Amino acid sequence: MPRRIEQLNEQLRKGLAELILRYINLPDGLITVIYVDCSSDLKYAKIAVSVLPESRAEKAILILKRRSRQFSQILRKKLTIRQIPKFNWMIDRTESQAAEIEQILKKISAEGGSASG
Repeated sequence: MPRRIEQLNEQLRKGLAELILRYINLPDGLITVIYVDCSSDLKYAKIAVSVLPESRAEKAILILKRRSRQFSQILRKKLTIRQIPKFNWMIDRTESQAAEIEQILKKISAEGGSASG
């Protein structure tokens, strides 16, 4: 990935994280920007967010989609690029999947420990 795109991804990740903190009110919820992945032509940006608790994820995505235009306008003024990519919000479930795998491994380890006795 070209360095320019990597830098833009990081700038967008930080900028969006700040905007979410400032403008999004998700009662009893937390939204974290995990990564931003801009297309090579810089027209689109895939934005992966983690939402806790997961039961609030769909609501969070709806809110983020509604705020996309506002966020683009703010970032256009803040960052020195001609065009802000079109945001494509998605839920990153890596953390919850890792927790599930960890639980399964603990269960296997516990069962294996009792079977060897």
